[in-house]
Amino acid sequence: MATSINGYYDVPEGVDVRGRYDADFAAAILTAEALRFVAELHREFRGRVRHAMGRRREAQRRYDAGAVPGFDPATRLVREGEWACAPVPPAIADRTVEITGPAERKMVINALNSGAKVFMADFEDALSPSWENLMRGQVNLRDAVGGTISFYDESRNKLYKLNDDKLATLFVRPRGWHLPEAHIFVDGEPAIGCLVDFGLYFFHNHAAFRATQGEGFGPFFYLPKMEHSREAKIWNDVFERSEKFAGIEMGSIRATVLIETLPAVFQMDEILYELRDHSVGLNCGRWDYIFSYVKTFRAHPDRLLPDRVHVGMAQHFMRSYSDLLIRTCHRRSVHAIGGMAAQIPVKDDAAANESALDLVRQDKLREVRAGHDGTWAAHPALIPAIAAVFAAHMRDGAPHQIRTADRDDASTVSEHDLLRPPHGPRTLGGLRLNTRVGIQYLAAWLVGTGSVPLYNLMEDAATAEISRVQNWQWIRYGVDVDADGVAVAVTRELFARVLEEEMAGIERAVGTEMFRRGRYREAARIFARQCTAAELDDFLTLDAYDRIVVLHPASASASASRL
Repeated sequence: MATSINGYYDVPEGVDVRGRYDADFAAAILTAEALRFVAELHREFRGRVRHAMGRRREAQRRYDAGAVPGFDPATRLVREGEWACAPVPPAIADRTVEITGPAERKMVINALNSGAKVFMADFEDALSPSWENLMRGQVNLRDAVGGTISFYDESRNKLYKLNDDKLATLFVRPRGWHLPEAHIFVDGEPAIGCLVDFGLYFFHNHAAFRATQGEGFGPFFYLPKMEHSREAKIWNDVFERSEKFAGIEMGSIRATVLIETLPAVFQMDEILYELRDHSVGLNCGRWDYIFSYVKTFRAHPDRLLPDRVHVGMAQHFMRSYSDLLIRTCHRRSVHAIGGMAAQIPVKDDAAANESALDLVRQDKLREVRAGHDGTWAAHPALIPAIAAVFAAHMRDGAPHQIRTADRDDASTVSEHDLLRPPHGPRTLGGLRLNTRVGIQYLAAWLVGTGSVPLYNLMEDAATAEISRVQNWQWIRYGVDVDADGVAVAVTRELFARVLEEEMAGIERAVGTEMFRRGRYREAARIFARQCTAAELDDFLTLDAYDRIVVLHPASASASASRL
């Protein structure tokens, strides 16, 4: 167990912990041994991560110059070859309904008790990466894996604890390769965020997880934001390195990759191939996928999106993406997991609530008929309806459709299908909604909330990113939008007026006192700067990250004790 000297974390050579000192963090998570493990991962893989991020930038420069993504001729033999991933472990054969959410204490308990088959604890889009959120999330997951987690809600006089049985299986989503962790430095540079998330969780929980799940059945992970199979290869090597360190059999760690970038849809076979001993499937991260479509084609004015409410799975490029993912997964003997149902209960309007549930049922019916093996829900109240749809339509009553779904028609999915520009109206109302959602989400994110209910939907960083990049695209190209039947060009001046009006509307909605105490004005400044920038930034949260990073006031002394 780590100790502290003069209130600071005990750290190995070359490591600085610059986050606020907390005795719980020091004793439970930031032990010297755990930090050494994280530092070793960072040192071993940082060069390859830098190279991969450089290759991402090179690819984007090609797209900006007029190129488009496509299937790589150099890996044709991988795509056409007859190979399969390792068998799916029995513990996660049934993944029909998965719930996702941040690794907050009450959320973790409620999600594990929810009746879902899987709970994905999120350190990425649904979590604002403050020091406290990240470290308390690690404490919460350690207690959940150990079966000791509980939470007393004083306001409700209610104790939350785990059920005795039928708990969801825990998956953990670390951050993407591109995100740093500014509270932990290794050799004078910020640690790679995902290696902090993965390393701390794996170090403290692999033994307890295996004790409850059985040999060869985890831990389980979701891997986000990849654009190329070289990034999957890094993860595979991280897994093998960690399994060797822990003395567990190769292939024990299993992961599902989110296909949520446009370049990655052309790399699905290759990604599975690199992770074939550790993979259990792919997921349609559809909101980030829409964001990536805009970002990839930011210099292509012929590929402008309509209002985001019209960019759904009925769009040809989205349906093609889903079909190809299903075919690819089933050909390689792993799960194809569907997209997020972002609806949340409408508590004061029974008719509106039923209408929202009907939209969820229709979406999930489309997914299960297409061949998906499971899907995502943002709220526990959606789980019974989704489970009923999948139970009624899964072929032969099997827990998945890997062997039973017939998706031969997806073999005809072409590059053109995956790139076809979407169609639909662009309206002033769409610009207003983007602005309203983007500001409110970012204001919540800056104060530590990464998953925000807005307008009967659960918004996270992915939907805020769609709002940002779509506004940028429309302003950049002076797009005409429909304003009550009149075509109006989206200019910086129009956007400034919309921003001012939407800020006034937000203040009326939340109240003057809440508006004053919140960080709405700061959020509006960040959002406006991003929407009007000459060059589109890669990620909204990268720009805003420094504004939530609060370092330990005496961080220069945080490394005073060396091992």
